[in-house]
Amino acid sequence: MNLQAKLIASALSLSAMQFAQAQAADFEDFGRVVRVTPQVEQINRPRQECRTEYVQVQQPAPERSVGGAIIGGLVGGLAGNQVGGGTGRSVATAAGAIAGALVGDRVDNANTPNSGPVGQQAVKQCRTVDHWESRTSGYEVTYDYRGRNYTSVMSYDPGERVRLRVVVEPMQR
Repeated sequence: MNLQAKLIASALSLSAMQFAQAQAADFEDFGRVVRVTPQVEQINRPRQECRTEYVQVQQPAPERSVGGAIIGGLVGGLAGNQVGGGTGRSVATAAGAIAGALVGDRVDNANTPNSGPVGQQAVKQCRTVDHWESRTSGYEVTYDYRGRNYTSVMSYDPGERVRLRVVVEPMQR
């Protein structure tokens, strides 16, 4: 055989081999779905729950007046100064000023309460609670192809049949 004929024969044989491989290398087919099991996972998404409570609070008392104590102290001091003589006069003046201040304070603040009114104040109370959700992350699909069962995890439910890519390769020794 001449060189040209050998080259043509080699090229034809190589083309035929590549054509056979291209045809038989992989193709699409369908398998019958036997079972589909959703893969479910639990996810915690904590959230905050708040509520408003009303609590009783003591309002501040109105301020007491000091005017009565001052005036009472002056009047008591003057009255005590009129009593006694010498060292006794000083003691009587001081005692009169103290007694007058106490009486003047009581008279001036007689209608002033010791504590303020009781009121209500809104208090917001919050807490974090667990909130579990179920989420399907995929599907375990068992299918029959030419009398054999295969299982695969898929991102969707394929329905009654599953589309397959079949790859054919020669076995290696």
